[in-house]
Amino acid sequence: MLSHAELLELKRWNTPTIYNGWEQITNRDSSKECFNLEETMDFMPAMGPMVGYAVTVMIEPGNVAHAKSNINAWGDYRKFIASIPGPKIVVVQDLDKPKVLGSFWGEVNANIHKALGCVGTITDGSIRDLDEMQNAGFKALAKRLSVGHAYSTPVKWNCAVEVFGTVINPGQLIHADKHGFLAIPEEDEKELLDAAKFMDSNECNTLIDAARKSHGKSMDQILSELEEATTIFKSAAKTKFANKSEW
Repeated sequence: MLSHAELLELKRWNTPTIYNGWEQITNRDSSKECFNLEETMDFMPAMGPMVGYAVTVMIEPGNVAHAKSNINAWGDYRKFIASIPGPKIVVVQDLDKPKVLGSFWGEVNANIHKALGCVGTITDGSIRDLDEMQNAGFKALAKRLSVGHAYSTPVKWNCAVEVFGTVINPGQLIHADKHGFLAIPEEDEKELLDAAKFMDSNECNTLIDAARKSHGKSMDQILSELEEATTIFKSAAKTKFANKSEW
């Protein structure tokens, strides 16, 4: 696991910036793996990014049988959540999909999970009590809002879940904001922060710098300087990341 200081630094950047670093170091297919393939909705964008390690749970609010068959589910689930070190992001797969019949999240559950060391949630179901959840400091990426909770109860936890077209395993590092989420493979954690910081600086020192200095110049001069900046940008990335770089 990364140190608390490293997690705080990751939280300073938006998720696209983290992705820009990650794609340089990963052996995964960065065009279709480890990020949401379906649209997410960040209901607390003003809270900025959230960073934490995944704790996972499946729910099926439309099925009353779960609550009846395991009356100890909530207590057992909370004990499990409490046993995992934070910061934690609760990743919830709603088995009612594509229907949304009830919410796992509301004011009470947000406050409880916050007390247990969780910073937010990603759910392909719904949330409710939006203002109260935000007041609790509990961030949420979800599919939509709901009025009720139906028969919401933990069905299965500490297992692989699939949300928004992406499989997330327990313990995976997650970075999420209004753009979506990135679930970082364990083998990429160590190099992630350095890669993200480097690529952000690389952009600022080359392409963005050239574009911002375009005032008063001819189009031919602007295009020439952008081509030069692109060459420098690619060369810096290639030198830094060797064969791993897309450049």
